[in-house]
Amino acid sequence: MTNKQRYEIFCNERPEIPFFMQAWWLDAVCTPEDKQWDVLLCEENGKIIGVMSYHLLKKWGLKIIVQPQLTQYTGVWIDYPKDDKLHKRYSLEKQVMDNLIDQLEKLKVSFYEQNFHYSFTNWQPFYWRGFQQTTRYTYILKNIVDLEIIYNGIHKKIKQHIQKGEEEFAVYNQLTPEEFYQFHKSSLQAKKRKIIYSERIFMSIYQAAISRNQGKIIAIRDKKNELLSAVFFVWDKDSAYNLIVAKAPLENAHFISDYMTWEVIKYVSKKTQNYDFEGSMIEGVARKNQYFGAEQQPYFCISKTNSYIFDLLLKLKIRKKEDSKK
Repeated sequence: MTNKQRYEIFCNERPEIPFFMQAWWLDAVCTPEDKQWDVLLCEENGKIIGVMSYHLLKKWGLKIIVQPQLTQYTGVWIDYPKDDKLHKRYSLEKQVMDNLIDQLEKLKVSFYEQNFHYSFTNWQPFYWRGFQQTTRYTYILKNIVDLEIIYNGIHKKIKQHIQKGEEEFAVYNQLTPEEFYQFHKSSLQAKKRKIIYSERIFMSIYQAAISRNQGKIIAIRDKKNELLSAVFFVWDKDSAYNLIVAKAPLENAHFISDYMTWEVIKYVSKKTQNYDFEGSMIEGVARKNQYFGAEQQPYFCISKTNSYIFDLLLKLKIRKKEDSKK
C-alpha cells in the first residue's frame, strides 16, 4: 500500500485534519494530467503520528514543491495525544518534524515553499534545519452559528451595504459551474486580467466538493436579472472557506460583494463553526475583512531554496516582470 493510499484511510479516520490537506481535496486539485501530490508519513510503532502533504511539479526542468492552485495551505499535521504536558508536546513536534524533513530532503527538490495551516504554531525545527519563514494573515469569523452576534460586530458601513443589497438584489442558486467559470473569466478579461486556474481544475474540485456536500455556488442578480457577482465556497465541520469570488466590473461592486458575503455567512452558519475569508496581504482586502468583524489569524509560509540555478532563474523572472510594468 502506498503512502497516498494509507493517507486516504488516515484522513477518513481523522476528519479533524484541515480541509485543504484532506486526500480527496488534493486528488481533485492536483489532477493527474499535469500535476501530482504525495504525502510523507512519520510513524511510531506502526502508528501514523504526523504527516506532510505536498504538491510536486517541475519548473524549468527542476523539481519543486509549491502550493496547488486554489489551496490555502498544505504542510505538516501532527496527531497530538490528549492531555499531554507542554514539554512532551514540544518533543513530539521536534521528533515528527525532524523525521519529515529528513524524508523531504531525500526528494532533492530545488525549491520548497508551503503555507501551513494556522493551527501549526511551532516552525522552530524547520529553522534549525535552514528553512526560512514569512508570516502571513488570514481573517476568520468565529462561532458564526450565532448570527446576531456576528451581525452586531460588523462595521456600520458594511451593514448599510447588506441592507441595500437586500432591497435591490436577489440571491440566485441555480448558476452552473460552467456559467460560474465563464462569468469569472469574462469579468477578469474586462479588467484586462487573466484567470489563473483552468476550467478543468475548477470542474474537478467543484464536482468533488458537491459530491461530498461540501461546496456551493451563490450568485447575485439585479432586478433586470443581470448577473452581478458569484462566489464558490467550500466547508467542513470546522470552517467554511471563501474560495473564489467573481465580480462584474461595476462601480458599486464593493457593496454587492459585501451583501453576497453576508448571504454566504448565513448559509454556512447552519453547516460549520467558522468562516475563513482566506485572507490577503493586500491592505484594502484586509481592511474589508476587519470591517466584517473577522479576527486576524497569522500563519506561516515556510520555504527553502536548494538550487543556485533555480534561485537565479527566479530572480531573473521577477526582474523581467518588474521591468514590464515600467
